[in-house]
Amino acid sequence: MHVLRNTALPALAATAALALTPPPAMSADNGEGTAAGVVCGTDAASGLAVSAGRAGDCSAALQVAGAYTRVWNDTGGGAAATVDAAGSTWSCGERQGSPNPYQQCTDTGDSSRWVTLTS
Repeated sequence: MHVLRNTALPALAATAALALTPPPAMSADNGEGTAAGVVCGTDAASGLAVSAGRAGDCSAALQVAGAYTRVWNDTGGGAAATVDAAGSTWSCGERQGSPNPYQQCTDTGDSSRWVTLTS
C-alpha cells in the first residue's frame, strides 16, 4: 500500500494539473497558404474550422462564419458575398491556398479584421 501511495498519488496529481491547464492559443496557419491567426472553433453548419486574425475577434468570427455559410449555401457556393454580422459588413469569397482553396471574409470598415474558414 505504501508503494502504491508513493507512486499513484503523484501521478494522479500531475494528471489533474494537466487537465486543468487551458490549451495554448493555436496558430491558424495550416500549411495551406492561409494567413496566421487564432483558431476560434468550428462553424456548426459547415463543419469548417473558423480562424480570426486576433483572439479578441473569435466571437465575431464565429458569427461571420455562420452568416457567410448561410449565404454560401443559398447561392450554391463559390460566389463572392457580402454579409452583415457582428456589427460590421464583411466581404467574403474563396481564396486560392497552397494547395487547397479556403474561404475568407474581411471587415469592409477595418481590413485588419479577417475570418477564414478552412477544411
